[in-house]
Amino acid sequence: MSDIYKILNNYNVYKILWANLIIYPENVLNWDNSKLKVSKPRRNNLIMHTTISILGCGWLGTQLGKSLLSKGFHVNGSTTTPSRIFELAEVEIKPFYLKIEPGTDNIISEDFFNADVLVISLPPGRDRLVESVFPGQIVEIIKLIRQTGIPKVLFISSTSVYEATNREVYEGKEGNPEKPSGRALLKAEKLLLDETSFKTTVVRFGGLIGPGRNPARFFAGKENIPGKVPVNLIHSTDCINIIMKIIEKDIWGDVFNACSPEHPTREEFYRTACAISRLPAPHFIDKPENYRIIKSDKLREKLNYKFHYVNPMDYLSDI
Repeated sequence: MSDIYKILNNYNVYKILWANLIIYPENVLNWDNSKLKVSKPRRNNLIMHTTISILGCGWLGTQLGKSLLSKGFHVNGSTTTPSRIFELAEVEIKPFYLKIEPGTDNIISEDFFNADVLVISLPPGRDRLVESVFPGQIVEIIKLIRQTGIPKVLFISSTSVYEATNREVYEGKEGNPEKPSGRALLKAEKLLLDETSFKTTVVRFGGLIGPGRNPARFFAGKENIPGKVPVNLIHSTDCINIIMKIIEKDIWGDVFNACSPEHPTREEFYRTACAISRLPAPHFIDKPENYRIIKSDKLREKLNYKFHYVNPMDYLSDI
């Protein structure tokens, strides 16, 4: 058990893990101690004094945390899944179990919110009341940020905030999003951007692709899929590089679209993905469907950013 004690001391999560031992004993007792790592001293530089907390260490948040650690930042990461505490600790992200719900007295760790930058990476979910529930969560998060004095917030949003108007769309031309989740995100963005006690930058990512997410599985074998619409996709490598650029260049109080500059058709992209993955090809039809083409010109110019995957088709050889 000595290795476990080292981890508990190193990550200061003993309270969470003790609760897990009582409620989910298999999460602790069945853990392979050989996988646990103890943090090693990092090189001495100014970045060592910067702490970044990631609220929502899911697929993208965990990749971001690992990248930030490699640059020398201190990284806290939250999860709503007790069993993931060990997974985050294993990659040296300081883990916290946090659930934030609107209209309740949320029990939070001050250590998590003791940070220089807060990255909010929470999806709005598919609750039928998402248009009220998700903005309500953001209201609670704003209260916590005020209490703890975090000066900078990066909110990961989505291009679903744009109405499908069959043309190119830019920041400031959102229109009326069709999906409740898009409308919920737009409300959340406004709440954060209107707050004056801290500065927020919003990044609107397109559909996420990358390691562990084979895009072929979205449409493999499906029938009657409108295929002529352009796709708006971005690889997690570019997502992380963009977030790093914003933090390193200290760009706050802004909104950026973030999608690969080229937009193949849905049929072109997913038919190729299925062929490479040896999955059943979808059946595409010429039925019209409203679309949007997300333009990331502002991000490329202001951040001087060059996409790793200019065309999402370039990623398909990697799956």
